[in-house]
Amino acid sequence: MGTTGSTSVGESKQLLAEEVFDYVGRQIIDGTLAAGERIRDVDVAEELHVSRTPVREALQRLERLGMVTMYPSRYTEVTEVTAETIAQSLEFAGYQAGVAARLAIPRLTAAEREHVVRLAVGMHASLDDAARTSDARWAVFAYLGEHSGNAQHRTLMEDASTVLFRNLRDWAVPTADRGRMRQVYIDFSDAVRKGDGAGAEHLVRAMYYL
Repeated sequence: MGTTGSTSVGESKQLLAEEVFDYVGRQIIDGTLAAGERIRDVDVAEELHVSRTPVREALQRLERLGMVTMYPSRYTEVTEVTAETIAQSLEFAGYQAGVAARLAIPRLTAAEREHVVRLAVGMHASLDDAARTSDARWAVFAYLGEHSGNAQHRTLMEDASTVLFRNLRDWAVPTADRGRMRQVYIDFSDAVRKGDGAGAEHLVRAMYYL
């Protein structure tokens, strides 16, 4: 009986920390909490009506992702997105999205492949819009990740989604490269229709300059 009660309490705390992580993460992604802005755990705890423990756990997780820097017994500060941060995020996203494509596409049914092709239309339409580029690409690769048949990779991408959205929020395909990128998207859709996981992986990496 005692073990069950202890487990329930632990699960409850974990859920609270996850909710705080999502809440603060969304505020950083949408710019409500800007680079350099300070976060006090006591303020977040009061706002969300939770104790400071799940807030600290959530902030520690955000720090591991590089989204904040914690100064013990003082405050937490939102980090800046630098050119190096963007470059590293593009590299990580490209390799992981490529893996998702390689794993999932051969497993998809014909109907599921056509669904991916329809999602890819959003990538064509977002070439001149940074926020839409991020959203459109994530729609495609989140779907592929969910159908990859690999739980570990799916979990990795779910955990990384917050920091990738934040770091790539203001990144857009360079104007001079949009013609090439449009063709990459077309070729990617063709590879999806054929069930060609290896070809799709190669094209995904081309999307991310790898």
